[in-house]
Amino acid sequence: MPAKIVLAHFIPLGMRQLLLVFLGGGFGSILRYVISKNLNPYLQHFFLGTFLVNIAGCLLIGIILGLSFKSSYLSENQTLLLGTGFCGGFTTFSTFAFEEHSLLSEGQLFNFSMYTISSIVVGIIAIAIGLWISRMV
Repeated sequence: MPAKIVLAHFIPLGMRQLLLVFLGGGFGSILRYVISKNLNPYLQHFFLGTFLVNIAGCLLIGIILGLSFKSSYLSENQTLLLGTGFCGGFTTFSTFAFEEHSLLSEGQLFNFSMYTISSIVVGIIAIAIGLWISRMV
C-alpha cells in the first residue's frame, strides 16, 4: 500500500488541515527569516527585508486567494498550505509593529511615516495586482 494512502487513512481529517498549515507556516517563517536577516541591514532606518517580505506576501495571497475563489482552481488544502500556512508564516505584522516602535523610539518620525505609508499602500496595491494576475490565469 503506498505511503500516501496509509497516511491519509490514519490521519484524521482535521489533523491533515492543521498539518498543512503547520508545514506551510514553517517554510514561510524560514524564508522570512533568511530574507530579513540578509536585507534588513542594507538601509538605515528602513527595514527592507521585512518590507519586501510583507509586499511579496500580499502579492502571493492575492494570487492564491484569487485562484481559490476562481472556480476551485486551488483546492481547500492547497489554499490552507499556501495561503494560511505559507503566507501566514512568511508575512509578519508583529515584526512590522516592533520596527515601527523602534523608529518612533529613535525619533525617526519621517522614516516611521514613510515605512508605515509605503507598507500599507504598496501592500494593498500588491494584493490588487495578485488578484488581477489570478484572473488572467
